[in-house]
Amino acid sequence: MSDIAPKRRWLPPLVAALIAAVLQTAALGYMVESRASILRNGKEVLLKTVPVDPRDLLRGDYVILSYDISWLPPELFKGGFPAAPKEATVFVRLGKQPDGFWGASEASFKPLASTADSVVLQSQPFTYYPSSSENPSSVNVAYGIERFYVPEGEGRALEQARNAEALSVNVRINDAGKAQIRQIAVEGTPVYEEPLY
Repeated sequence: MSDIAPKRRWLPPLVAALIAAVLQTAALGYMVESRASILRNGKEVLLKTVPVDPRDLLRGDYVILSYDISWLPPELFKGGFPAAPKEATVFVRLGKQPDGFWGASEASFKPLASTADSVVLQSQPFTYYPSSSENPSSVNVAYGIERFYVPEGEGRALEQARNAEALSVNVRINDAGKAQIRQIAVEGTPVYEEPLY
């Protein structure tokens, strides 16, 4: 039996740094392309919104968007409600309404099948707590499209549009139910549009 320990092979620091840089670049590229893919290929829907305009001093102005599909009444839900608190995701079927906006026509805690005249939007995961009363209450959900950054000083115009109920949001939704904001419009006129990259 030899007393000589096997030599350990270490990567030179430059090679390790290059590998780390390549991995970080690949991860960033994947995130950017995932977002761009939704904007490029997703189905477009127009949503009604009521924004709130806080200030983020480090990142400029942003508008928090609350949609009419953010509160889902219990009668929309098919398949019942969880009986105990749990980490949940809600699937919401959207259909085009006569006014051009898309609204919720069905919701479920289980995946919904796609149809030709609707699109299914998936909420972000959240903790669901059953209602203590016999009748379940409306369920508040977020879709990951509730915050939109604008150039500093320009958030006030969106706040005014909110007060006039003139703000709308074009959203693209992919087949997996993930959404990205494509465009913000005031009285139907686009004021902000998201580039693909």
